Amino acid sequence: MSGTDSPIHTIRTMLGELLGGPDASIAHRRAQAQIFANAQPPTPLDIRITPDRLGAIPVERVQAVGSPSGVTFLHLHGGGYVMGDPAGSRSFTIALSRAAGCEVVSVDYRLAPAHPFPAAVDDAVAAYAALLEAGVAAASVVIGGESAGGGLAVAAVLAARARGLPLPGGAVALSPWTDLACEGESYATRHGRDPLLTRDVLLEMAAAYLAGADPRQPTASPARADLTGLSRLLIQVGSEEVLLSDAQVLADCARGAGVDVELQVWPDMIHVWQMFPGLLPEADRAIAAIAAWLRPA
Repeated sequence: MSGTDSPIHTIRTMLGELLGGPDASIAHRRAQAQIFANAQPPTPLDIRITPDRLGAIPVERVQAVGSPSGVTFLHLHGGGYVMGDPAGSRSFTIALSRAAGCEVVSVDYRLAPAHPFPAAVDDAVAAYAALLEAGVAAASVVIGGESAGGGLAVAAVLAARARGLPLPGGAVALSPWTDLACEGESYATRHGRDPLLTRDVLLEMAAAYLAGADPRQPTASPARADLTGLSRLLIQVGSEEVLLSDAQVLADCARGAGVDVELQVWPDMIHVWQMFPGLLPEADRAIAAIAAWLRPA
């Protein structure tokens, strides 16, 4: 564990004060997430942020000024399927667009409980299909996201496969929630070490999203899915997360299916530490690693 003078300790303290603890209610989390989104700094001069739609799905396009890499990163935000929006993830999407030279298209998918499973999956796939219809090559698209958005990214690729769409060039799952039954061992072994989440909070979010549906369905819990033939996959997870097992099981499942998968377990890191570029050196390094993975040799 890092010392009390380390950047990750500062982030832990800030998050603890913001939430009041990892058992904070969904209502409190929603209110704090809105405050966070509203407090985003002005858009940097080297960044263009453009509201748009992909078919019927609202999105936010984030593009750093400069030579594009030719990659379109279809981003799916976190928030346990019950909160969040593209604005709340701008610290990450801006930093990724800069680091990778890619356009980030962040999807404002529908949220539970008003729009339960599989609404988020349907919106993610509809946005991807609209990109393809607009002439973007599937091989140049990477679908990725953080937390619930990380699990949703893999679920979207599964759903695209089921619908006969050409698969994207890759998927990126950051601190992914991939088991909505929350049965991994890290829910117990990391309890009290993860400042953001507990099993009880996640089960409450899962109940709101699933609305009685079986959590073991592949597009709800993609760690349980047949991943045969899926796009190459990058997974990043912190060693202190209750979702550590979700990432490990997903990686094992992908390897067993012959998928090209890279699992990065970052020591001392907490849930979605990649959201703190400029404040946390490990966030900057994690985003640089994503950018390098997006540009294979």
